[in-house]
Amino acid sequence: ASILSTMIASTAFAAPAEAPPAFVKKVADGLIARLKADSSKLQSNPALVKTIVRQNLDPYIDSQAFTRIVMGTYATNQYSSAAQRAQFEKNFRETLIENYGSAFAKFSNQTYTLRPYKATNSKNPVVTIDFNNKGEKIPVSFQLADKGNQWKVRNINVSGIDLGLQFRNQFAATVKRNGGNIDKAIANFKPDAEAAVNK
Repeated sequence: ASILSTMIASTAFAAPAEAPPAFVKKVADGLIARLKADSSKLQSNPALVKTIVRQNLDPYIDSQAFTRIVMGTYATNQYSSAAQRAQFEKNFRETLIENYGSAFAKFSNQTYTLRPYKATNSKNPVVTIDFNNKGEKIPVSFQLADKGNQWKVRNINVSGIDLGLQFRNQFAATVKRNGGNIDKAIANFKPDAEAAVNK
């Protein structure tokens, strides 16, 4: 029992061995390298970008945390059931793949620099990348969470725009348009990253 409790305690408090900047660089490099390698195929098969994102980015997204951020107060038992939240997460994950796919496809031929990282005591460290898009720097910040000794992305900020909060506003508007019917709002919700960033 003593050994078991020690193992559980060490697991609960163990942090990812990989530094946050190294994790973000690994994910970004892997995704961009795959997009570049298949750039000729993407022109004839645009749907391929979704497969690439699903394979190279989706495993590193904390969709549960993203879901809670986007649903906001609607993620509580007062407004939704566990089944409804699970359905929202499933739908949201698919639309995130589409959003990130189109966004990263644009960045695939660009260079980027990793900003100096300052370690903090925050459980959600933030790592920022500056994409160089034809001379214009586009900052993209990744907020991370420790999920089972593995960093995962729980939110993204593009050019100072918090996508999680913008998606939350979009979902709230969808709920309102559907007369407060959560099932209809979940079925009809289509987060639009481009609209959020350009707002």
